[in-house]
Order: sequence, then C-alpha cells, then structure tokens
Amino acid sequence: MKIQSLLLAGALLPFCAVAQDKPAAAQDKPAAAPAAESPQELMQQKAAALTEEQIKQSHDLTALSALAQIYGAQDDMKHLIWTLQRVVELMPNSGELKLQLAMAYAKANEKSKAYDTLLRMQVQGFGFDIAKDPRFEPIHGTRVWDYLVANLAANAKQFGEGKVAFELPRGDHLYNALAWDATRKQLLVGSEREGKVLRADVNGKLSEFIAPDASNGMWGVDALAVDEAHGKLYVASAASLRYKGFDKDNAGKAGLFEFELATGKFVKKYTFPQSEGAHVLTSVVVGKDGQVYAADGPRRSVYKLENGAFRSIVNNPRLSGITGLALSDNGKTLYIADYAMGIFGFDLTKSAAFELAYDPSRLVLGGIDSMYWYAGNLIVLESGMVPKRVMRVKLSDDGHAIVSAMPLDVAQPAFDNIGQAAVAGDNLYFVANREDELYDDHGVLTDASALEPISIFRSDLRFAWDQKGIAAGTGLVPIGPAPGKFERKPGVQPPENDKGSKQPAADGKN
Repeated sequence: MKIQSLLLAGALLPFCAVAQDKPAAAQDKPAAAPAAESPQELMQQKAAALTEEQIKQSHDLTALSALAQIYGAQDDMKHLIWTLQRVVELMPNSGELKLQLAMAYAKANEKSKAYDTLLRMQVQGFGFDIAKDPRFEPIHGTRVWDYLVANLAANAKQFGEGKVAFELPRGDHLYNALAWDATRKQLLVGSEREGKVLRADVNGKLSEFIAPDASNGMWGVDALAVDEAHGKLYVASAASLRYKGFDKDNAGKAGLFEFELATGKFVKKYTFPQSEGAHVLTSVVVGKDGQVYAADGPRRSVYKLENGAFRSIVNNPRLSGITGLALSDNGKTLYIADYAMGIFGFDLTKSAAFELAYDPSRLVLGGIDSMYWYAGNLIVLESGMVPKRVMRVKLSDDGHAIVSAMPLDVAQPAFDNIGQAAVAGDNLYFVANREDELYDDHGVLTDASALEPISIFRSDLRFAWDQKGIAAGTGLVPIGPAPGKFERKPGVQPPENDKGSKQPAADGKN
C-alpha cells in the first residue's frame, strides 16, 4: 500500500542526507561542535515527538510498522498503542494485529481495553491460545479472562465435515491453479513451475494435458478458468521468476491462453505488451455468455477481454492486492477479493464499484486467498484468517449485502497454506498446502527435502444448507438481513456482571 502521510513521511526522512543541502563553503569549514547524533537517534527523537493526531493521519503501513518497532524497543507504550490502533484501523481483518494491540493494552495495564479487544476478536471468530502467554499476565485472574481464554480456544477447534480427497505427487511443481471439467468429470491442475496443465482423476492420478511449446508459447500457470458452455479452457500464464523456463527474453511476459477443453488444442493467446512492464493474472472468471474477466493482483487491476485485447475496467491503488474474482450467475456483478481489505462489488452494467454491506464486528472477510460463486453465495477461502477456514457467504437478492454466513471447514489438520479451488457440482476442491514459501525472492527452491505431496481437500458446498447461520466455536455470525440479529450456539457462556446481564464487564471486575 503506497498511500503516504506527508506528516509521518516527513518526520521519518533519512537524516543523513541533510548535510547535502548546505552550501559548499559551509561544508568545507571545520566544525568544533559536539559529535553529531546518529540518523537512528534522530529518527527516534522524531518518532517520540509525533502526536496521536499525526500518527492517526498516516496511511503508510511501512512507516507505521517502523514506528511500532521503535516504540516497542523503547517500551514507549503510549505511542505504541496509538500506532497499533492506527494499523488495526487500516488492516481491520488481521487477527494478529488485534492480538498485538490487546497485548499492548495489557502491558500498559489498560485492562478494560485489553478485555474489550479480545472480546471483539472472540465474537468475530478469531481463535488463539492465549492461556499461558506471559504477555497477558497483567490481566489474568478474572472471570472475564477465563471466559475469553475458553472462547478464543473454542474458536480455534476443528470444525466441518470436509476431508482430503486425494494427494498430488510430491515434487518441484508448484501445483496451485485448479479448474473443473464437468463434462469429463475431472480436475484440471496447473503447474507454475513447469507451465503444464494436467488432468487428475478421482484418485489423484495425473495425466499430461497441455504443455508449453513453440506453438502456444505458454509460461508458468497461475490460474485456470473453464467456459463449459463454449468448450473452452483459459490459462493465465506468466514468465515469473518461479517459472523454470524464465529468462531475460520472456521476463515479465503474461497473458491468457485459450484451448479447446475437450482436446487441449491451442486456439489463441492474448498477451500484454511487454512495454507495459510485468503482469501476472492471479484470477480468471468466465460468464455464461463467454465473457472473460481477469485480475492482475499486484497491479490491483481487473481486465475485460474485449475484441481480442485486455481493457482495464477496475484499477484501484488503494487495494493491497487482488486475490480472487467471482461473477454472479446473471453476469451483472463482479466480486473482487482483496487479501487485506476484504470483498468489494463492481456493477458491470453501470461500471460502478460498491462496498459489500455486512457487519464487520461479527464477520471477518480478510486473508482471502481465492473466491468463487455458488448458487447466490460467495465461497471464500481464508488462509490469512486465524484459524484458517472456508466460508459460504449468502448474498442479498440484489447482491449488495451479506445476509448470512456459514463456516464449511475450519482449522482442519490438512490446512497449511490454502490455495486456489474449483467448484465441482456441489463440492469444492482446493489446494490445502500450497508451497510458495519454499521458494525465495529469486524463484529458487530453497529446500527440496521440505516438499510434500499436495493435498486436494474437498468441502461440501451444501453443508448445513437449511441453516441460516452457525458458529464455529462460540463466535457469532449473522442469521438474517436485519441488523443486530445474531445467534449464539451452545458453548462457554459469559459470566454475569453486577447487573445480572450475561456480558463480561469491561473493567474486568467479574
């Protein structure tokens, strides 16, 4: 995120460059002055002088992170809390950041704020084991603390009836892209390392389907999309550092490659001009009418394939990065998932973006790795949520609001680093242990011995279909369109406060 706060950025400029602005004559004179303070000391002084208002005006997460490190090292809890409060405002879906804020409140002996932060996290469904964390010791020993510990732990428990359907062979492949061929009842699997698309049968046995060659000119596979009605397969491909065939001639090239779904015969490719710089298409969707949309996650852009070329329809630098697209059945609404910011809508008939209405105090829609449309619902895979989970999110009739949510699978043992998925009838198949972290910034595999078979997990998309809402653990989820109507499932109940209400007292006197 590159939006800067001028006040904060100005306060944290490199101070070693100041001398360069002095006249040459002044620089030549010997100075009999005390030893100059180091740039680090000057930065610390500037940081200590920042006001709460200045910090809260910043949109620069990099600078805020640097400030938090300075304040933490100096044990400056007042400034650290201000900084973490602002970071949480900018990253409202991050449980780890909220946990850090709660820790800071606890260390500052602000019990009420620590309890309130943890309570809100518990209601949102976050799951953490904080029982023995010494950083929370200042707020131990109350009934509220015991309640929070029990419920945050309950949220982290395994939930759902999904299971691993099969495993793909271990190797240097980076299997992540998936699609479903409904006619032939088989999963299609894309390899980012080799640039191949393979077929997988119900037991996970692979057979080669499409490979890069001189005819198609394809590179590593980043995403797949099937146009069942027209018998087409679209492959999003890029010459990234992780593609084994990467070289100086193809560096940064990317595009969509069209194949016959039945035979794998190459039809056509649509590529970006190399003069535009590097592209990578992270998600592709196809409407029932054959219209294709693709997202370039790092560029925060969405393109429409039109007359054989890409036309930009969304470009928003305020996003952190687009990780998923979903298209409504009627082809009128495109949903855009941002890993940090959540889900946004785009009315294709009006070329207008809108915010998806829901209660963020009850439902977390962050850390989304991929997203799909299913029968009036959005299926979101949240690898960045704690715990990791797959959710079915029911939309209102106009598609502009969330009316209910249902966890399908939560904290399953197979969940490591959740990847892309494919909707196959009433089932969802997805990569449960993506292995991106095994490759360094140069695309080099750092530890071949750490490679494991890739688990393809299957979730039932109609799980608890007749229920309006259910909680995983003891978190709350919306059960209807009316604001404030929520249901608590049986679990650990909050202690009664002095007025007899079953809500934890904010001051911790329970």
